[in-house]
Amino acid sequence: MSRYLCLGEFDQQEGMLNSKCIFCKIIFGNLPSNIIVQDEKAIAFLDAFPLTNGHTLVIPKMHFSKVQNMTEEYGSALFRLMLALVDPIEKAAHVSSSTIAIHNGKEAGQEVDHVHVHIIPRRVDDGAGPIHSMFMKRPQISSSDMNEMALAISEQLLSR
Repeated sequence: MSRYLCLGEFDQQEGMLNSKCIFCKIIFGNLPSNIIVQDEKAIAFLDAFPLTNGHTLVIPKMHFSKVQNMTEEYGSALFRLMLALVDPIEKAAHVSSSTIAIHNGKEAGQEVDHVHVHIIPRRVDDGAGPIHSMFMKRPQISSSDMNEMALAISEQLLSR
């Protein structure tokens, strides 16, 4: 069970607030949270289960399950707020680095079915590692396979 107790199912209707989503409950004001800042389209608050002191979540104020489901308007607002917060978070946490992460879908480790950006202040001795340390089974991908994948992604982009 998720530590966030998200009651909603993945693939909820996009672009609306979901009364079963824990992050939508924060937006509604129905759940207490440590809100840092918000504007019309995005809100930032401290993670209730922080990995480090200052661990912050930035979310759109509409329910979107995955990044690619967000409108450009909400995506831009989300990243504008994230960009504005990184330096103040690092200074307040007395660090010079942070990990910025998005788990985009359940299989990627997304625990709450609502797009969110983690800003995690980091120290050398915090016990976490670089992104490559997350994957124990890294595939051996040939240069040819890499070229094919780049082409396939480009083709998908052009077919939109």
